Amino acid sequence: MLYSPIKFRNVELKNRWVMSPMCMYSAENGLANDFHFVHYGSRSQGGTGLLIVEASGVEPKGRITNHCMGIWNDEQAEKLQKIVEFVHKNSESKIGIQIAHAGRKGSTWENKQISLEEGWETIAPSPIPYHPTERIPHVLTLEEIKEQIQNFKNAAKRAVDAGFDVVEIHAAHGYLIHQFLSPLSNVRTDEYGGNFENRIRFLIEIVNAVNEELNENVALFVRISGTEYAENGWDIDESVELSKILKDHNVDLVDVSSGGNIHGAKISVFDGYQVPFSSAVRNKANVKTGAVGLITKTEQAEEILQNGEADLIFVAREILRNPYLAVHGSFETKEECFFPHQYLRAKISS
Repeated sequence: MLYSPIKFRNVELKNRWVMSPMCMYSAENGLANDFHFVHYGSRSQGGTGLLIVEASGVEPKGRITNHCMGIWNDEQAEKLQKIVEFVHKNSESKIGIQIAHAGRKGSTWENKQISLEEGWETIAPSPIPYHPTERIPHVLTLEEIKEQIQNFKNAAKRAVDAGFDVVEIHAAHGYLIHQFLSPLSNVRTDEYGGNFENRIRFLIEIVNAVNEELNENVALFVRISGTEYAENGWDIDESVELSKILKDHNVDLVDVSSGGNIHGAKISVFDGYQVPFSSAVRNKANVKTGAVGLITKTEQAEEILQNGEADLIFVAREILRNPYLAVHGSFETKEECFFPHQYLRAKISS
């Protein structure tokens, strides 16, 4: 299954390998540069079915750090378009982008909050900082919530205009949307807080707004944290219920990660430790999912697919170590996979 195609709307991936979005902390003013061009271009030569560009802020305050990518203006989109065009022209990979807002976890460097002089005032659904030593975030008003939804919509339009095949909304890892989802970080008493329906409202309104900018040639993914490993917090049961609703709102795949919202949460990490969350969402919500988290080997990835635990395999650190992971896996399994014609003399014949 790993080297079989799969389709989302009109977007067909040649195989099930996905490069997970990973921050490179190398942008200036949110702009992609030569490093990003080489970084993403080289991964496209490795045969990966889909590459997803790192979390890109929908406004300046949406970044995690001063050096994170952005897609809040046209200049940023133009830089990204050059990467998209290279990938499309020189590989069989599709390419997506993750649009995001860090919320209370923004204005940081090396996992520490930086000063207002160097950074910015963070925002959140409620006046609860991620860490007790950090500044209390500004609580979004109803009008400001609507502005953020518009920011996501604008970012999606730029992504479509730049030629991306997939837009992924980042609703995981304790960033702004996740902060709304969790009862531990969202204690609002208006229509965006309290019960489950109110806490998911911000995400659903973003999904609806983004879908207005998409078409059948651009698929929509949403990344969630299956659980936040905290008592009375966001859990897998709520993730399943949310995923049912996301499917009804024309979301093509739920990318299931975990954690990130509660400082100090205890997480037991082992190979494939998040796969059970993907499996639960896929099989209980009847929606396509992506599995991520210490998946490093072809045999392991194939087993996840064969067991019906996911539809795509998202790989992060391993594809930093080995940009040609998909090609090497095809050598092992004697499957067909894109191989750059310039490198044919190095191809291992099956």
